[in-house]
Amino acid sequence: MTKNKMTREDALTFHLNPTPGKWEVRATVPMTTQRDLSLAYSPGVAVPCKEINEKPSTAYDYTNKGNLVAVISNGTAVLGLGNLGALASKPVMEGKSVLFKRFADVNSIDVELDTEDVDAFCNAVKLMGPTFGGINLEDIKAPECFMIEQRLKEEMDIPVFHDDQHGTAVICAAGLINALKISGKKIEDVKIVLNGAGAAGIACLELLKSMGAKHDNCIMCDTKGVIYQGRTEGMNQWKSAHAAHTDARYLDDAMMGADVFLGVSAKGAVTQEMVSNMALNPVIFAMANPDPEITPEDAHAVREDAIVATGRSDYPNQVNNVLGFPYLFRGALDINARAINDEMKIACARALAELAREDVPDEVAMAYGTKLTFGRDYIIPTPFDPRLIHRIPPSVAKAGMDTGVARRPIVDMESYELSLKSRMDPTASILRNLNTRAKAAQARVIFAEGDDPRVLRAAVLYQRSGLGKALVVGRDKDVATKLTDLGLADAVEEIEVINAAKTDHLAEYKSFLYERLQRKGFDRADVHRLAARDRHVFAALMLAHGHGDGMVTGATRKSAHVLELINYVFDATAKDGAVGVSAVLHNGRIVLISDTLVHEWPDETDLADIAERGANVARNLGMEPRVAFLSFSTFGYPVSERAEKMGRAPEILDSRNVDFEYEGEMTVDVALNAAAMEQYPFSRLSGPANVLVVPARHSASISVKLMQEMAGATVIGPILSGIDRPVQICSTVSTVNDILNMAVLAACRVG
Repeated sequence: MTKNKMTREDALTFHLNPTPGKWEVRATVPMTTQRDLSLAYSPGVAVPCKEINEKPSTAYDYTNKGNLVAVISNGTAVLGLGNLGALASKPVMEGKSVLFKRFADVNSIDVELDTEDVDAFCNAVKLMGPTFGGINLEDIKAPECFMIEQRLKEEMDIPVFHDDQHGTAVICAAGLINALKISGKKIEDVKIVLNGAGAAGIACLELLKSMGAKHDNCIMCDTKGVIYQGRTEGMNQWKSAHAAHTDARYLDDAMMGADVFLGVSAKGAVTQEMVSNMALNPVIFAMANPDPEITPEDAHAVREDAIVATGRSDYPNQVNNVLGFPYLFRGALDINARAINDEMKIACARALAELAREDVPDEVAMAYGTKLTFGRDYIIPTPFDPRLIHRIPPSVAKAGMDTGVARRPIVDMESYELSLKSRMDPTASILRNLNTRAKAAQARVIFAEGDDPRVLRAAVLYQRSGLGKALVVGRDKDVATKLTDLGLADAVEEIEVINAAKTDHLAEYKSFLYERLQRKGFDRADVHRLAARDRHVFAALMLAHGHGDGMVTGATRKSAHVLELINYVFDATAKDGAVGVSAVLHNGRIVLISDTLVHEWPDETDLADIAERGANVARNLGMEPRVAFLSFSTFGYPVSERAEKMGRAPEILDSRNVDFEYEGEMTVDVALNAAAMEQYPFSRLSGPANVLVVPARHSASISVKLMQEMAGATVIGPILSGIDRPVQICSTVSTVNDILNMAVLAACRVG
């Protein structure tokens, strides 16, 4: 598997741009008029204040408390870095906050407390209790983390959850349920060996015991060996609770005949000999990060029957906490829970295990570049499975209701599941799928404008992200100088620079171009200038001859001019069927707008062609296309000859028997707003449109740029569709990320 290369500069730039940090606060109510301000603050705010004073539970109705979690740390155990302190832990806590939002639409604020005193820490968190619906403790060293969590759970009436402990335990339990199912064993019968008696290890054993594992079948080890009844050295009350009756004194003794190994310790702690001595069909969860106790390769070399999981994403069966904590809190918040108890954690684990046993949707297989099927290499769902959001929280919520911690039980579980489906941003999964497809394709993408710093940075990112090979058109010395100036001197040796003056293929390129242009007023001197001196044309010639798999250009020249140059090499005019489709991403929605590049004033036949191209791009992006032909009129009113072609275009599609939904003509609100669409029950669209066909290129361009500038929408494209090879044209205002996205589209052959 291709490994990503990430430099110190990459990480710092990511946290610096576009603004320092990883999240910001935005108002969810209008704040434009004097009336808005009066309602939001004084005097209107007094009304909900009085309501909450009289009935505290209404805080969940009138404030954001019910969907707000604090991620709190003192930085005493930051990742694998140790005690960095509160301030240095902030990037990690910000990261945890955005994971809550990304995976479960839970709003989250990071809070770093500058104290190692347990009393001070607990008092600070308790005093903040009215603000939040839940508390996620993070990166606090043992044994203080045990004391802090236990005390806060007793003193607060909202969920308090230490993810380093229980998040790991839940995912471990989910994987173990399925691993034991495959190996034909029961949890109450198996011998479990745990190495690593810290917060995560102790939580894992506690949860497994609550699920049926027998106390003396569970042997815990630390750096001094087995924790057995009577041991006094290096003990504390939390370890003592798991001391077993056993003659084993060291890890290798304990591993004799073991059915399950759980590792939350250190690289290399387990040897191949230990694995050889385990029982039939051993289960090995080597969860040390970044390097496991034993690699899957080493384990399988001595035991082909082993089921192996690690904490890494580049091996099958990743034990990843992001599968648990967002959905545990989502379910707990939605019932206004007082706590997250063992029953809710077990419900989460069992729901995850059940999900892994089900048929995996095509979009998940597409995202991971392989067909996933329940078995030894797939016992835990993948973090980007779109079903997680509507499958796990209901199980957690139901367990909370059944055990009496719910203040507001969910009455209609079916409606609740539907509401969960609507919470998630579909654009994230689409972009993830594209990146995974690009990694699988490993395409050689030609970056035509090697003289532009943005293009160079995008090319370096493309290659270092493991997406494929970047081919930069430019002069070696110029590219090296610019990369060095950008702080990317180490990339000079990584990136392949293609110079027209040095290529062995120039004669071949010129011959090809002369054949295309000799009857269009171009002589051999003209052709030489184009092929040897114009980077857009040269890059297109490389692509046409198979010396690259895709091409990105346009960052330094206007799109219309670049398209004209591309036409020297490829047939990319309106009559050739070329179409430009711009993807507009905003507030969790993605809409494709066509044609934004090629057709100046399309007739109804052109519009039908544009619709088919747009639908094809939608499917390439993993969307089921619903096409709307837009106008200022809806289904014939008001009457206008300018709108007539938009009404005739669907009739042309009728005759073509296309396999996607389409309708028109209609205004944009009818196309995108479900409530407005209800006024036209005869409409053939089953839901809001996601492909918009507009009357002319100028209206398309205005629409896209208006969304970009006024609403802050992300625009990808225009995506050039309908030519022989994948050519993508950026805009001159493209950011590095925009250019990278276009390279990914080229690599995936979206078009």
